[in-house]
Amino acid sequence: MYHHIKKLMYTVKVGTPDPRFGNMLLEQFGGANGELAAAMQYSIQGLNCDDPERKDLLMDIGTEELSHLEVVGSLARMHLKPLKFGRDAAEIDPLIAIAGGGGVNLFNSMGDAWTADYLKITGELDVDLRSNIAAEARAKIVYERLISFSDDPGTIETLQFLMTREITHMKAFTAALESMGKNPFSIGKIAPTPVLVDQYFNDSTGIGDEGETDARGPWNEGGDWKIVDSPALEQGVENLKDDGELHQQAVGEARKSGIRKAAGGKAKLRKSA
Repeated sequence: MYHHIKKLMYTVKVGTPDPRFGNMLLEQFGGANGELAAAMQYSIQGLNCDDPERKDLLMDIGTEELSHLEVVGSLARMHLKPLKFGRDAAEIDPLIAIAGGGGVNLFNSMGDAWTADYLKITGELDVDLRSNIAAEARAKIVYERLISFSDDPGTIETLQFLMTREITHMKAFTAALESMGKNPFSIGKIAPTPVLVDQYFNDSTGIGDEGETDARGPWNEGGDWKIVDSPALEQGVENLKDDGELHQQAVGEARKSGIRKAAGGKAKLRKSA
């Protein structure tokens, strides 16, 4: 059940409207990293979630994002208001001025329509939480850039509030993910191929025009890492000595797992029939 309170979550004040900036704000209204995308993503993840505690988290934050959508929409509309009355202002964005009457709509700053393709929903709670952490990080960066393009004090205060809440949500999603106690590389149910999972393919080689060289760091050396250089890859990963055999064994196990699941599903269907 949703209940709307007329007072905004954060009071919006604009000194001097700037229609061009209002257009930029639409990125956080109907854009890929905007508030509607976040609200829909978290809320639908919540509807799909069988974990009651983390479902509560998803619904809490999803609902807050709807409040943020209202704040961003109100802020954008204040900046776009001159498009309703002046020809010169209307020429800044005819789509908003003529088709939208100088108001907001579900478009991004380039006039592209909002789409559900923006949403990342897998039905795997830990995977979805990772997507949410990344979504909040992207939104934080967008707000930071918007702040840098505004000189209106009231606008900056509002954007600072919205930007801060992105970090709040990142903290909550990260804590929820960590509290699940899962190995961070334990994704899904089928195990990765041994040895292959620890191989780093050195596919970008040589020296670049700006002096770039093959880099080494904790992402490709130390621990279980083994670097495989590009000449060895030319024969095909599945043909590498020892590694190819292990990979085929893992593929066989995955295939058997799939066959067992399929057989189990057919048995259930026969039983229900």
